[in-house]
Amino acid sequence: QLQLVESGGGLVQPGGSLRLSCAASRFRLDYYTIGWFRQAPGKEREGVSCISFNGGTRRYADSVKGRFTISRDNAKNTVTLQMNSLKPEDTAVYYCARVTDGCSRMHDMDYWGKGTLVTVSS
Repeated sequence: QLQLVESGGGLVQPGGSLRLSCAASRFRLDYYTIGWFRQAPGKEREGVSCISFNGGTRRYADSVKGRFTISRDNAKNTVTLQMNSLKPEDTAVYYCARVTDGCSRMHDMDYWGKGTLVTVSS
């Protein structure tokens, strides 16, 4: 069964950093567009960032531009989200997903991980 597994979440103070990883089993991540999404308590899920299969396209939500960086490590079959200058409003469960309609849309995803919790608090 195809699986995505997120890791790297935790508790961090405002201004701190975390590095999230999305690992895949039974398929190569570098064949697909991969997105990061988040859902805060009481809020709808939102797209955070996206990277195309070849890394040529990277997109970010306005709320994270300049603070988050998405990248691939094809040797490890992972996609990483480096999150810097974290704010309390970044607190959410973060999910990675395989995106089938491209980074410009991010409306159609066929596989999801179970998520990792990021809490930004002093």
